[in-house]
Amino acid sequence: MWSWRPYQSVADRKIKAEKTISKMQKKGKKLNPVRIESRKIATSFWGNAWCKHLESLSDYVTRLPRGRSYVRHGAVIDLVVQGGKIKALVLGSEVYNVSISITKVDQTKWSAILKKCSGSIASVIELLQGKFASAVMKTITDQQNGLFPLEKEISFKCDCYDWASMCKHIAAALYGIGARLDVEPELIFILRQVNHMELLHSVTYQTEMIGPAKSKVIDNQDLSDLFGIDIDERSFKPTPIKTKLKPKIKK
Repeated sequence: MWSWRPYQSVADRKIKAEKTISKMQKKGKKLNPVRIESRKIATSFWGNAWCKHLESLSDYVTRLPRGRSYVRHGAVIDLVVQGGKIKALVLGSEVYNVSISITKVDQTKWSAILKKCSGSIASVIELLQGKFASAVMKTITDQQNGLFPLEKEISFKCDCYDWASMCKHIAAALYGIGARLDVEPELIFILRQVNHMELLHSVTYQTEMIGPAKSKVIDNQDLSDLFGIDIDERSFKPTPIKTKLKPKIKK
């Protein structure tokens, strides 16, 4: 005979999640959990835009609410993002394996995004912080023609017993991406397998340390130090800007 599971408060669920993480780590498992520190799942431009995009996908509407609850109480105990792939461990009645695949963005679509954004993003800092013109934001996050994936570009599986097209564990992992984008905004470009540096013609900044008349190209190490993120040197090496030197005129 079926019976309801005993009610667990959010605090109890978080404690259970932390105990599970600690137990798995003691056994040598390396985990990268999603921890929500505020009432909102995401607080940055990129994180909020991702969550809003998920909620605009009609096929996901009925399954997303349980996912929100799960990610808020720490059920996503591991989340790893690679090119076009999301791997997650989500705690329910037991630990479930979630695998999500996102296709590489269509080159025609990416070229159109580059063309529309050309010259509108001044620096990599501006890009990753999401601080640029509303027209650029609209272009990149457009539901049909932007960088975020459509339903047909997302496939997933979970080894739980829920036979729905999207279970709550998958929904929690997808929301976990929104939270992760708050601290690793470059992940959206990694997921869609494009180089965000192509959006920039040049990357310069000025600081008091180097003087008001000087500028410096931000390299990958500067970016990592600034945001506390790791940038793959091979994937995101900026293209050097070539300049023509004026010939000297002999007197």
